[in-house]
Amino acid sequence: MTKQRELILSILKQSDRHLTADEIFFLAKLKMPSIAMATIYNNLNAMHEAGMINRLHIDGVADCFDKITDAHDHLLCDRCGKITDIRLPHLAEELERELATEIEDYELTVHYVCAECRRAPKRRAVQQ
Repeated sequence: MTKQRELILSILKQSDRHLTADEIFFLAKLKMPSIAMATIYNNLNAMHEAGMINRLHIDGVADCFDKITDAHDHLLCDRCGKITDIRLPHLAEELERELATEIEDYELTVHYVCAECRRAPKRRAVQQ
C-alpha cells in the first residue's frame, strides 16, 4: 500500500464522522504537504472499488467516505448535515419477504433533525 493510501485510510479510521474528499485533502496536507487533490480522489476511488471504504452519496450533499464497510444505514440531520450510522439488521429480510424477491443491495438514508438541532433555538427569518 502506498504512503498516500495509508495516510488516507488512517485519516478515515481516526475520524469520528464521515469525511468529504475536501476534508480528507485538508487533513492529508497537514501530514504530507506535497499531496495533490487528484491523488486523494484517485486513492478514494481505488479504495472504494477494492471494498476498503464505502462512498456515501446523498443528493444535494458532497459524497462522504465511510470507514465502515459492513452493511449499515445512515441518519442525515436536515438542519446541520450530520450523518450518523444506524443498523437495521433485519430490514433486507423484511423487504425481501414483502416484495417476494431477493434484494441485491440497498442504501437507506433517513432524514431527521438530530437532538442537538432540536435543542438549539430556532433562528428567526431576517426581514428586509
